[in-house]
Amino acid sequence: MGNLNKQTDGIYILLGTNLGERKNNLQDAISKLNEVDEIFVTNQSKIYESSPWGITNQPKYLNQVLEVATSLEPYQLLIKLLSVEHKMGRTRNGIKWGPRIIDIDLLFYNQSCVERTGLVVPHPQLHNRRFTLIPLDEIAPWFYHPLLKKTAHQLLEECQDPLVVVGV
Repeated sequence: MGNLNKQTDGIYILLGTNLGERKNNLQDAISKLNEVDEIFVTNQSKIYESSPWGITNQPKYLNQVLEVATSLEPYQLLIKLLSVEHKMGRTRNGIKWGPRIIDIDLLFYNQSCVERTGLVVPHPQLHNRRFTLIPLDEIAPWFYHPLLKKTAHQLLEECQDPLVVVGV
């Protein structure tokens, strides 16, 4: 599990997909992120499968957490993440939690707390979602949530989400 001492540096994003060739979608997203100037994928979790959150009558999701390095500010990074989604064919149809070819969420940007139109960091629901916490705990169990004052590992231990998440 590694050292659970508080660590506060790290930029973490979550990839999710439940349409098409899901594993290929994740690999494609990582490749496209690495092609963006000023974004460097430095670590990645295994891939995990879970039932859908919110709207349940859709295919299962694959999720993966990435650590990235960047000189971009949080909102600039979000714009680049949305651009990768768009390049991969993601369309936003207004259906929250609906099926998608790719979803890229900014979970943490070091210890920054950002609240502006279209961006809230840390991600406001990450502590309630096992499909986010399990891969995050794999690569950064010691990462300290700046608002909840707990490590990723502690958040996972306390998570009430009943969805089963399995490595693939």
